[in-house]
Amino acid sequence: MTIYEALKFNREVLEKLKKAGARLEDCAYLDLYRDYESMRLMGDKVSYIVAVLADRYGVSERKVFYLIKHFQSECKSGAA
Repeated sequence: MTIYEALKFNREVLEKLKKAGARLEDCAYLDLYRDYESMRLMGDKVSYIVAVLADRYGVSERKVFYLIKHFQSECKSGAA
């Protein structure tokens, strides 16, 4: 399958995700956010979680804070 074919096949879903505020590169950080939620449920403090995840995933602490906020945000209206 080519990139063109994959995009054409998934066009509708991709367009809805874009309207909702999601970006294709967000997929790379789904595990990071899952780990964040897991650590929060265990009672870890956010500053500790951010430091651990930044080291684990090789990104800056600022990026981790940004991703947490981004994944917690509501989808943009008109996306559904």
